[in-house]
Amino acid sequence: MNKHIPLAERVRPQNLSEFFGQEHLVGPGKVLEQMIRNGKGHSVIFWGPPGVGKTTLAQIIAGSLNLPFFALSAIDSGVKDVRNIIELSRKSGHAVLFIDEIHRFNKSQQDSLLGAVEKGIVTLIGATTENPSFEVISALLSRCQVYVLRALSENDLKALVAHAMQKDEWLRAKNLRVAEWDALLQLSGGDARRLLNLLELVADSLNDDENEITDALVQDIVQRKMALYDKTGEQHYDIISAFIKSIRGSDPNAAVYWLARMVEGGEEPRFIARRMVILASEDIGNANPNALLLATSCFQAVEMIGYPECRITLSQTAIYLACSAKSNAAYEAIGKAQQMVSKTGDLPVPLHLRNAPTGLMKKLDYGKNYQYAHSFEGNFVAQEFLPDAISGMRIYDPGQNPSETKMKEFLRRLWQDKYGY
Repeated sequence: MNKHIPLAERVRPQNLSEFFGQEHLVGPGKVLEQMIRNGKGHSVIFWGPPGVGKTTLAQIIAGSLNLPFFALSAIDSGVKDVRNIIELSRKSGHAVLFIDEIHRFNKSQQDSLLGAVEKGIVTLIGATTENPSFEVISALLSRCQVYVLRALSENDLKALVAHAMQKDEWLRAKNLRVAEWDALLQLSGGDARRLLNLLELVADSLNDDENEITDALVQDIVQRKMALYDKTGEQHYDIISAFIKSIRGSDPNAAVYWLARMVEGGEEPRFIARRMVILASEDIGNANPNALLLATSCFQAVEMIGYPECRITLSQTAIYLACSAKSNAAYEAIGKAQQMVSKTGDLPVPLHLRNAPTGLMKKLDYGKNYQYAHSFEGNFVAQEFLPDAISGMRIYDPGQNPSETKMKEFLRRLWQDKYGY
């Protein structure tokens, strides 16, 4: 046994008999059980919370198909990595490609998978914690079957611990007994990987004459060792998610709590500040334009001073953003515009809006009849700024807040007849 390999990896199930949870998919006669039993695979996307068996199921499926297995993480892989694996798969005839966090792939990265999936060069298994309907391109989604994985039940988690204690040689020698479960289950948050990491942490902290796991013992060990906060693992994303959602939900108390969890865990401060810059536009936007200015200043201050002092700047900014009026209108607008561009293609720029740097372009009427706004009263003149095919299409809908209400009133005076403000 290699003790340096994490417990979660040492006891990872090799077949369905060792797999816990997801009975709706892997129970007798269910869809994945049949796929594994028959050895006939198809491309799938597993959607579910962290630590419920997405990676493990991918490996079990690959083993049942008796095919080469390649794994990528969308966090640190790009189009080049995908193409390299597709080439290896082509040479071997066929392979299973598992992509963790597939929702983090951008459109071009997802596009690079299409041909290989359609031609059967790879059987794709994607894993995501986000709704694939929003995060995975429709062309790729149509080539995959989506299966929803559920959070593990308390009984599943307890059975998993019992299995680990029996299967792992090092744990078996410890002869441990779980006298109280609340702390283990609560701190794991239903995440099997986190539960096993916690179990290993507790077991490793016990003296040779100790073998009983209690709630008080677990809490004490966790408080003494911050190993649970893994800056490259699921905990990293869980806590930043809780932090952002607390700010979005206008709860400064929760926001500062999650910030403290990251500070104590040694999280990279620029990562925290960068996420607040994004939030300032995505969730506050023009409801309070100062939010972006403060968040950007925070990012600059963090780079200048670093820990420990920058924790104060991070706290100030998090509290300000949490207490600010909220609007996602700018975020919604660019999303709507991108969807429109994808749907309508490269519509021609109206002639009067085109640039005319050469004589030929002027002869072709580039820029002809353009009306310079500042030459008119109120610095405005009604003219067409969209391609003819989408004339009058309203993309930006101001949010319900004092700042954007003023913007809406301004737009209504100018464009009510055209855009319906």
